[in-house]
Amino acid sequence: MSVPVQPPKHQIRAAHTDTTVTVYQAYRPSIGLPAARDGRFPAAWKRDRMTWIKPSFLWMAYRCGWGLKEGQETVLAVEITREGFEWALRHACLSHYVRGLHPDRTAWKRELKSAPARVQWDPERDLHHRPLPHRSLQLGLAGEASRRYADEWTAGIRDVTPLAHEIHALVREGRSAEAERLLPEERPYPAGDELLGRLVPAGPGHPAPVSP
Repeated sequence: MSVPVQPPKHQIRAAHTDTTVTVYQAYRPSIGLPAARDGRFPAAWKRDRMTWIKPSFLWMAYRCGWGLKEGQETVLAVEITREGFEWALRHACLSHYVRGLHPDRTAWKRELKSAPARVQWDPERDLHHRPLPHRSLQLGLAGEASRRYADEWTAGIRDVTPLAHEIHALVREGRSAEAERLLPEERPYPAGDELLGRLVPAGPGHPAPVSP
């Protein structure tokens, strides 16, 4: 019997095409439903606030409780341009200080304050929301990045709340194999050192992270 190959600890996995990448967010219906209907975020969506996008459907399901948490009842699949996604990565700063990766804490804090995007890596989740050994990218967008995301990068928005509910129901019934077959296909995203060299806190060529 072959042993499943473990993904690298830090790797972007996402549903993507040659031109777009899908990320997930969850909102209250007053925001999420108009966004899905019109394929763009409504005027009520705060463009001056930081917003976090997640390429992992399962991590989004974990974060919003399968769309059952208050204020996160509408789960959206947001298709954005790869050009915009990669712009955000190039202009991002890690959300925590890493000795050896940053010159010092002062330099890191200065970069974090000015960067329009930030990256953190959280444990990926399985169907039962248990943490896995490898990490999932969370990409925070603020200022220019947030505005570009809403008004320039977004190519389409779908309401995937029914899918989240269907998968959740199968998991609760113990039908994990059926639930897994419904998950969006998320493949490794082609992001090399040019995009992630400053954003991977540990691994070959990088020291282990240091707690703030």
